[in-house]
Amino acid sequence: MTTVSATPAADSAEHRHSNTFLRLKKKLERNVGEAIGDYNMIGDGDTVMVCISGGKDSYTLLSCLLALRERAPVDFRIVAMNLDQKQPGFPDDVLPAYFESIGVEYRIVTEDTYSIVKDKIPEGKTTCSLCSRLRRGIIYRTAREIGATRIALGHHRDDMLETLFLNMFFGGKIKAMPPKLVSDDGQHVVIRPLAYCTEADITRFARTMAFPIIPCNLCGSQENAQRKQIKAMLQSWAREFPGRIESLATALQNVVPSHLADRKLFDFANVDQNTKLDEGDIAFDREPLPAVPKQIFPLFPDA
Repeated sequence: MTTVSATPAADSAEHRHSNTFLRLKKKLERNVGEAIGDYNMIGDGDTVMVCISGGKDSYTLLSCLLALRERAPVDFRIVAMNLDQKQPGFPDDVLPAYFESIGVEYRIVTEDTYSIVKDKIPEGKTTCSLCSRLRRGIIYRTAREIGATRIALGHHRDDMLETLFLNMFFGGKIKAMPPKLVSDDGQHVVIRPLAYCTEADITRFARTMAFPIIPCNLCGSQENAQRKQIKAMLQSWAREFPGRIESLATALQNVVPSHLADRKLFDFANVDQNTKLDEGDIAFDREPLPAVPKQIFPLFPDA
């Protein structure tokens, strides 16, 4: 396993002072700030445990949270956490050195989940399910040990949309990744501050920042085939139909239960002439579709 950086350090350092990069940095930080504000993700006195995998998304998340903490109206603690799963060749010196170079509090947890996964999962089969369950339990335990009130994950807008279509196509559910939820053990609040950020912006940011990326040989090299199909579909739509992905992201925030078919969300059985709805129905005509707004997630005004 090798540590890779997308651009030479000298070139990256020069690019970090360009106006283009500074605009990108501001955009990402604003999007993170909006998501935190919209969903009340972080409050005064919170301890936020930021899960760092060594990938571009979690590095970007940590960078944005550290920048926002400097000017936030509330005081909160950030602890970077990495789980060393004892994959062969894992460069265990990279993340501690990086955390110390930026002066962030951190916790490295070492658990040999790699051997468990390789022992339990036949060669060639996807390891993601078992690996994630083991990792989740360790993350929850570590959050309790450090007194974390929030667990921050690096999933972004594209991850959320991919999950939506995965669940629709293969799981028969309209379900995505929420920006904020209660953990499986019921003891923690999990947040996704990158919920409004695109993977393309994160990739550009990480490349210029020259983060010490650590590839995952356990699961990163065998990405779920179904997710790859969904990602390719969404990327194709983004190229061929500008605005479609933004409209899909907006739809996640504009659910109309009375116009779906889930009897648990809406009392269809007792609908009658006296039932009042937020939106009526055009029974015999096609409902006109609204124009796609140019800007889906308005940014905070400049400070």
